[in-house]
Amino acid sequence: MKQSKLLRGRCNIIGITGGVGAGKSTILKYIKDNYSSVIIYSDDVANDIKKKGYPAYEPIVELLGTGILDEHGEIDKKKMAGRIFSDPELLEKVNNILHPAVNTFIINIIDNERKKNEHDFVFVEAALLIENGYKEIADELWYVYADEDTRRKRLSSSRGYSDEKISEIFSRQLSDDEFRRSCDFVIDNSQREEDSFKQIDKKLGEWKKWQA
Repeated sequence: MKQSKLLRGRCNIIGITGGVGAGKSTILKYIKDNYSSVIIYSDDVANDIKKKGYPAYEPIVELLGTGILDEHGEIDKKKMAGRIFSDPELLEKVNNILHPAVNTFIINIIDNERKKNEHDFVFVEAALLIENGYKEIADELWYVYADEDTRRKRLSSSRGYSDEKISEIFSRQLSDDEFRRSCDFVIDNSQREEDSFKQIDKKLGEWKKWQA
């Protein structure tokens, strides 16, 4: 394990990432239930900032047209997906709107939480945490690992994905080596949930001792 970068007496920012099917949501639920923490899910932020009055709404409507709106004038996710699904260039343009807006929104949340200093931790979950430069924002990056067979079984049973779809998703994500090189702490979530929770308790238990 690398030397901990978490600090005493302040709200520490931890980015948490990992491949699809690794079980990040399970890990974060446990942390939320057992530690003084705020959890930020980048996918939730991406959905929020597409709403009317939020930063990405007007640029996306200007790019894709009013045909993606529902009867209330909000962006309809299915209509939007249908518009960009088979157009890689259009998808890239949408991502170029969303990614910077998501990062800015999350940084604002982090700044506010640090000013309030009411919680020990803010966890930011994002699939593209490393690619989007959160190493410069977070105190530590955590990697939730699960072996490929386990991830495949989870994605097949929980989401009904075919082997071909799973392989295609895996091919677009960072390798295990790349995740490990970039992250400060690894949680092996391949086996029982209880084993994963013990790893978290050991890591954060050590931090708590420093506070005493």
